Amino acid sequence: MATPGTTISQNSGTITGTDGTSKTAASNGHDPEEKRPRVSSQTQAVHAGEKRYISHDSLTVPIVQTSTYTFEDTASLINYMEEHMFWDVPEREEYGRYGNPTVRAAEAKLAALDAAEDALLLSSGMAAITTTLFILLSQGDHFVMTEDCYRRTRGFCNTFLTRFGITCTTVAPGDYDAIEAAIRPATKLIFSESPTNPFLRCVDYARLVEIAERHGLRTIIDTTFATPCNVRPLEYGIDLAIHSVTKYLAGHNDLLAGCVTGSFDITTALRQSQGILGAVVDPHCAYLILRGIKTLGLRMRQHNESAFRIARYLEDHPRIRRVWYPGLESHPDHEVAKCTMTGFGGVISFEVEADGPTTSRFIDACVIPRIGPSLGGVESLIEQPGIVSYFDTAPEDRRALGITDELVRLSVGIEDTDDLLADFEQALASM
Repeated sequence: MATPGTTISQNSGTITGTDGTSKTAASNGHDPEEKRPRVSSQTQAVHAGEKRYISHDSLTVPIVQTSTYTFEDTASLINYMEEHMFWDVPEREEYGRYGNPTVRAAEAKLAALDAAEDALLLSSGMAAITTTLFILLSQGDHFVMTEDCYRRTRGFCNTFLTRFGITCTTVAPGDYDAIEAAIRPATKLIFSESPTNPFLRCVDYARLVEIAERHGLRTIIDTTFATPCNVRPLEYGIDLAIHSVTKYLAGHNDLLAGCVTGSFDITTALRQSQGILGAVVDPHCAYLILRGIKTLGLRMRQHNESAFRIARYLEDHPRIRRVWYPGLESHPDHEVAKCTMTGFGGVISFEVEADGPTTSRFIDACVIPRIGPSLGGVESLIEQPGIVSYFDTAPEDRRALGITDELVRLSVGIEDTDDLLADFEQALASM
């Protein structure tokens, strides 16, 4: 927590104290000059960010289950307030809403995975998105967003932000001329998912960054569907990457969390604001994230391989009208995905050659996938977006977004691929 009278620049990460002096906020427990070995993302998933938080020679990072941190004497507290605010010393905490060693270990691991200077853990993926947009945008600002994004993200942008005088223009994904045409003098940033939800459109990062730099804009990519194992947007010049950690990163459908990764000058402002807004992660959740990420490389390999095989199978099946999967040549962004991604992820969207009720019967006939609204876990999940995310949306509005009654979204788990294929075969035959 900042001392009274201390302010932080919304955009620069510069801290101004009561005496008028200023300094740049320090890292969240990792040195920007720290030498990281050139290892794979799988090795980083196991080891990155943990060593400095190990205690009593333990192999795993301990759960520091406390809300409050104490000081030996008043002089120590004053020294902390004067010299060590904004996380200059990661081993020294003050209050659980402003930092926790277990949480910091998870943040350090996430930063390493995304090749970022810093990472900030928040209480959900939506908390990561809403906090980021709230802090980087002000009254009168405008931003550009692609259409094929998570419905709740679009709802926040088109409903909540407008109450604060912030406006948004949505454009079709992949239409970079439209993105540039939507930019106004008040535009501050461009936001997109990649791959998007549910049609898995993929961003050409080089083109997006070129447009943004030409107009002095920031770029934010929600890359939940890809994970750092498949693409690291920051390496292409994107300013911030956002993940719903709930999904692939944690990977076991047992927690809620989100994260933002990027440079210190942006994450410092987000971190300070998090202490006010309160969207924090508790230590036990952070421990589960650390544990889940250790198997990320293994899980993503299975997700990628299994989803690719299933997408091929579905595309060739006579009862399937169309398949959206970036690994297929038929996908509109296949060439972009092929150039930027090392794997295409575990989510497939497809339309059944049937009506809505028959599509529901197909889903009900599946034995292995469970019916549910999430993705990225070890269990396969299947749903009709028109019934789940868009249930309360008018039919004509759904159709305008391409959400038909026959559209199915499948999150492929880590079950045996042949078992899943056999299950889909019997389910399609039962229609």
